[in-house]
Amino acid sequence: MMDVGKRSLMNSQTALQTVSHNVANKSTEGYSRQRVEQQTNVPIGDGKLRIGMGARSAAITRVSNPYLERQVEKEGNELGFVRARSEGLGRVEQVYNEQVNKGLNKFMADFFNGFRELSNNPEGLAARTLVKESADFMAKDFKRVHDQLTDIQKDIDFQVASHVVEINGLTKEIADLNEKVQVVELQGAHANDERDRRDLLVKKLSDLINIRYAEGDDGQLTITAGDNAVIVSGQSYREMFTSSTAAKDGKREGNFEVFYKPTDTASPVNVTKQIRSGALGGLLDVRDKTINDLIDRTDQMAYTLATEVNKAHVQGFDRYNRQGQLFFVQPAEAKGAAANLKVSEGVLNDVGRVAAGASPDAPGDNRVANILSSLQYKPVFDGTNSFDNFYNSMVGEIGVETARANSEHESQKNIVKQLSNIRESISGVSLDEETAKMIEFQKNFDASARLIRTADEMMDTVLNLKRL
Repeated sequence: MMDVGKRSLMNSQTALQTVSHNVANKSTEGYSRQRVEQQTNVPIGDGKLRIGMGARSAAITRVSNPYLERQVEKEGNELGFVRARSEGLGRVEQVYNEQVNKGLNKFMADFFNGFRELSNNPEGLAARTLVKESADFMAKDFKRVHDQLTDIQKDIDFQVASHVVEINGLTKEIADLNEKVQVVELQGAHANDERDRRDLLVKKLSDLINIRYAEGDDGQLTITAGDNAVIVSGQSYREMFTSSTAAKDGKREGNFEVFYKPTDTASPVNVTKQIRSGALGGLLDVRDKTINDLIDRTDQMAYTLATEVNKAHVQGFDRYNRQGQLFFVQPAEAKGAAANLKVSEGVLNDVGRVAAGASPDAPGDNRVANILSSLQYKPVFDGTNSFDNFYNSMVGEIGVETARANSEHESQKNIVKQLSNIRESISGVSLDEETAKMIEFQKNFDASARLIRTADEMMDTVLNLKRL
C-alpha cells in the first residue's frame, strides 16, 4: 500500500507539473497541449488472487493532429503567395492612380490637345510653346512610370534577399531540432516541445517558399525546396543565396535570382523557376510577370507614340516654312523607349520648329496639326486600339488583377484562420480545462498522501500488538 501510494503521489506530481507547463505556454505560438498517459502497473500474484499495484506514468504526449498540421502548412503556403501578390500589385496600382495626381493619360491628352490649339492658331508662338511644354511633361511622365515600376522591382529584389536569409535561419534551426529530437527519443521519451517548435518552423518556412518534407523512422525531417533543392537532411542543412544576373527572357537586367549549392564543391544551381508559391513565389510572380509586362507595354506605347508623331511631323512645315524635323528623338527599338523618350533638341530650343501646315508659304495652314491631334484616336495598335484605349485597357487590367488578388488574399486568410481555430480547439490550451485538471490532480495527491498515512497507521497497529 505504501508503494502504491508513493507511486500515485509521483503520478499526481507529474500530472500537476504537466498542467503547469500547459498553462505557462498558453500564448506560445505553435504549442500543443500535453498530457500524461497513465497505465495500470503490473499486478502481483498471491495464490488465486491478482493484487493490483496501482498506476504508473507511461509517457507525456502532445495532443496533435498530423493531418491538420499539414493542412495548416499547405494553406499557409498559399496565403504567403497571395499576400505577397496582393501587396506587390497594390504598389503597382498606385503608379497608375490618377485620382490624386495627374497621370500619364492626362499628360497624353494635354499633348494632343496642344496640337488642337495649334490648329486653331497655326501661326501663334504661344500655341507652339504649349505643344512643346505638354510634350516635355508627357515624356517625363513616361519616364516616371518606367522608373517607379523598376523601383518596385528593386524593392522586391531586396525583399527576396531578406526572405532567403530568413529561410536559411529557419533551415539551420530545423536541422538543430532534428538532432535534439533524435537525442531525446533515443532515450525513450517523447520530444514534445522540440517537435512543436520544429512544426512551427516548418509552417513559417512553407509561408516563404514551396517545400516538400518527410519524416524518417528516426524522427528526422528531410525538406526539399522547389523541385530538387534539399535544404534540410537530418542534422545538416544547405543555404540558399541570391545574386543579380544578366537580362534574359522574363527577367530584367540586374534583378536577383535564387541559387542553391547541393554540396560545398558543386556549382550553384539556379532554382528561381522552381519557386512557384509562398511569399517568394508571389514576389517573383509580380516582379517577373506583371511588372515586366507593364514595362514592355509602356515601352511599346512610348515607341509607337514617338514613331507616329515623327512620321506625321516630318511631312509638315514649320513657322519658318522649312520642312518639319523629328519631333521626338526617335527610339531605336521599343525596349527602353519610355525611359528615354525626349523631345528633340531643335523643338526644345526653338518652338518655331513645330510644324503645323502641310505646305510652305501657306499662312493659316493647319492640316499637319490636325493630323497630329487626331493620332489620339487613331487605331495604331494592331489596327484596333488607339493610344487612349491601349492605356485604359492596361490600367483596367492591373486594377482587375489587383482586386482579384485582394479578394484571394482575404479568402485565403479566412481559410487559414478557420484551420488555426480548429487546431486551437484540438491542440490549444484551455485555462478552464487546465484549472479543473489541476484541482483534480491536487485531490488525487491528497488522497495518495492519505493512503500512505493509513498504511503507516496500520503498520503502527501491527507493531503495537506485541506491546499489548
